[in-house]
Amino acid sequence: MPELPEMEAWRRELDEPVSAFPIAKAGPAHIATLKTFDPPLSALEGRRFTGAERRAKRMLFPTADGELVLLVHLMTAGRLRYLLVGEKRPKTPAFRLAFEGGAELILTEAGKKKRAGVWLLAPEAVELELGHLGPEANELDAAQLGEILAGESRRLHSLLRDQRVIAGIGRAWANEILHAAQLSPYALSRDLVPGQVQKLAEAMRSELDRGLELRERGANDARTYRVHNKLGEPCYVCGTPIAQVDFEEHTIYYCPECQTGGRVLKDRRLSRLLR
Repeated sequence: MPELPEMEAWRRELDEPVSAFPIAKAGPAHIATLKTFDPPLSALEGRRFTGAERRAKRMLFPTADGELVLLVHLMTAGRLRYLLVGEKRPKTPAFRLAFEGGAELILTEAGKKKRAGVWLLAPEAVELELGHLGPEANELDAAQLGEILAGESRRLHSLLRDQRVIAGIGRAWANEILHAAQLSPYALSRDLVPGQVQKLAEAMRSELDRGLELRERGANDARTYRVHNKLGEPCYVCGTPIAQVDFEEHTIYYCPECQTGGRVLKDRRLSRLLR
């Protein structure tokens, strides 16, 4: 799933191109992708975007007249691309928006499940749609993070991925951040001492910055992630093989030596399979 570094890299890439020309045709969109019907997508035609904005894992494209905002949530498999005239187009994108001059903004989604979403909203409706989101992960200092942790009693990996608490982090960057902070993914938020809170705040900022820099340079997952999806590979710090805890919807990757004092966390899903 694209997370804060990936979304911010795409935002920067799209910001100037999407504001260059008026919109010639908005749509079509897959019936499962378009989440609103009033106003219709055709209301965008003839208008310009001011550029691209981001809130957590969502992309926003406000119109220059201030009346409408196109909101896009890519979910797990969605991808946004700005295609110039002559570039190859997918046959059936989930959403298509054509600009005067021939360029297009295309949303594609791998797999059969159509979970990505497109909304066309008034600005006040956008505020309601995004009102549940917590503060941006890359904008928190240690004091603010400490207040959040003290107000919760949850395992760190789960807390970092909760968009209502901290916005922008998903499973991959939670793995990277907790490794950099040398904290167990199962550590309870209220148990952290001030020094650990400081390390976690620093790791959040440094890892998200590192991810953004790499994504802007075009780095793929293998070059970007140092812990996530690296099962069995040596930890880049100590050389211990990276371990995992597998759940139905996500997998935690961690270093037993750096993060859990040498203890291997029980993989309950694997335990059930071996019974």
